[in-house]
This record gives sequence, structure tokens and C-alpha cells, in this order.
Amino acid sequence: MPHLSRLRFIDVDRTRLPVRRRIRSRGVPNALQEHPVACTTDPALATRVTSQLLGPAAVAPVRGGRRDFQCTLNAIQFLDVTMAYLDYAVATDVAVAEAADAYTVHMTTSGQASARVGGEDHLITAFLALVVSPGTEYVLHLEHDSPQLIIRIERAAMERQLSRMLGRSLDGPVVFEPVGDLTTDAASRWHGALNILSAEVMSGSSLIQQGVGATALEELIISTLLYIQPHSYSSSLVARPRRSGRAAVRRSLEYIERHLAEPISLDDLASYARMSPRSIQAGFREDLDTTPIAYIRDRRLDRVRQTLMSAMPEDGVNVTDAAQRWGFTHLGNFSGVYRRRFGESPSQTLRRQATRQEPAGA
Repeated sequence: MPHLSRLRFIDVDRTRLPVRRRIRSRGVPNALQEHPVACTTDPALATRVTSQLLGPAAVAPVRGGRRDFQCTLNAIQFLDVTMAYLDYAVATDVAVAEAADAYTVHMTTSGQASARVGGEDHLITAFLALVVSPGTEYVLHLEHDSPQLIIRIERAAMERQLSRMLGRSLDGPVVFEPVGDLTTDAASRWHGALNILSAEVMSGSSLIQQGVGATALEELIISTLLYIQPHSYSSSLVARPRRSGRAAVRRSLEYIERHLAEPISLDDLASYARMSPRSIQAGFREDLDTTPIAYIRDRRLDRVRQTLMSAMPEDGVNVTDAAQRWGFTHLGNFSGVYRRRFGESPSQTLRRQATRQEPAGA
């Protein structure tokens, strides 16, 4: 589908013309073969498209490699996750002054590279990935023939997912350790998630190709990274039970998920869990660090955003319908809490999604 390959953070009109038949096969993953963004021997254009993907950057071939320099960028974006292939053919330095408002995972598909982050040098190979947090200053040194497979996750999506996993709002930014070991048993979950992503892209009959199912797939990618790569909330994520230890809270969560689009009162939860309302409130506070009402509100906000983010133009979805579908009857209050949680208004979310789904030639 054309809308799947249009990257909202890349000016496609500026990069479409330079895309041409590649000089030679560079090992572009099968899932990205049909999604070229740029292919150029001009370092200035390479700098521009690299900056749009990673953040303001300077790209420079090293050791006399200017003659054979060739920047190849293939990429596909879903909702908040992008899979990209970036190759410069020759040894190249990429100095990123400030990483984009997103998390990027760099995986070297062959050869090796190194990165200087926070004054420390790190080796990047097929077995060691670089994980970059928003706003990070870093320098990549890519050796000859060391293409990068890059997964980009928008900051807001990462924070939403982690907040849901913790059951509470975040009290600071999510900062990952810069190097991840791709050989561990836990990392097999990451490889598995990427394989599912690739298979969905390549299959013409997949749900993704039909314009649905991207939300669940993105949640898998994001949650997997949060579990396998250490970050500033790892201790809270590991220490926190995957489900509440209290039967009353577990039953309340079960009731909430089943009746999320319906009116839910504290008495409803208490009746279903066979506990007093006070016990339900205490359980949510002690196990989830929130209240039942706040938890229900946040889950409904998540569902509204999923509805807006997955809407197709022909669906005729509007903000009012989406909000009322998930139990928000006071639209003025809804807009305010939505903006506080996601950093934009619901109408901005819907407009951005509609723009992203326009055909590339529109």
C-alpha cells in the first residue's frame, strides 16, 4: 500500500528523484526492497536524508572513499515504528549533533562499526546493537561495507507503551543503555518480533498490507525492546508483577477490559471482584500506583488513540465518534486530558494519520 511507505518525517518530494537503480546489490532486506527513499553519490543529499532519519547529522566518507561513496536508504513506516536500511558503501563517519525525538536501534548487518556516545567508544557488530535515546549526541564510524538495519520508535509511542506496562505515568524520560547484546536468549524475542514485522510487510495478504493490525505489531516491537534492553525504568518494570498480586485487582482489570466501552463504576468493580470499594481502591494504589478511575481513563484514552491512529480515510472516523465510543461524553474535558497524555490534540492525531495515508504522488 502506498501509504505504508510514506515517511512523515522525511520530505519524500525532495528524495524521490535521486532514487535510481542501485549500482550493485547491497543486501537490502527483502521487506524493504520495494521501499527506496534515496540512492545517491552526493554526500550533501546523503547528509540531508540521514538527518531526517536520525537527527541533525554530518555525513563524510573517510580515507579517500569519496569516489566510491553511495548512500542507499530504504525505509517503511507503520504508525510510530519505522524499519530502515542505511548503507554508505565505504567507510563513513556520521556525526549526529542531537538524536531525533525517537529511539533508534542500529544493527550492523555485515562488517562492523563503532560509536562514540558520552565520551565512550562502543563496538557495533552483528552481535552488538547501538540503542540511541532522544537528544543524544553521538558519532558513528562505519567501516567499509557495514550497512545498518535501523528500527526507529517515536518517543511518544515508547512512553505510552511503558506507561501502560507500568500502570502509571512516567516521572522522567526513558533512557536506554547504549549497547545491546543480540546473542542472549532474551534477544531472540527481539529477532522474532522483527521477523514478524518483515513477514507482514512482504505478504500481500497480511493485515498490515490491508491497513489494519499495525498497532498490535508496534506494541510487540516496543515492549520487547523495553524488556530486553536495560533502561532507566528497568528496575521498576522487572520488579513490578506482570499482573497484580491481589486477586481483587486482577479481577477488576479483567472487568475493565471486558467493559471498557461501557459505564464502569467503583461499585461495579467491587461487585465483580467480591471485595469492598475501599479494598479495590487500596489494591490499585498499592499494586499499580494509580486509582481505578485514573486507570480506566488512561485505558480509554489509549483506545481512542488507537482508533484515530488506525483510521483509514474511507472509514469516516471523527474525533467525536471515537471519544464517545470509548466512554468520553464531555468532549471539552476529553480533549484536555488527551493532550496532556499524548502531547497533541485528538484532531491533530487524526489529521496526521490522514496525511500519512495519502498516496505518495498526491
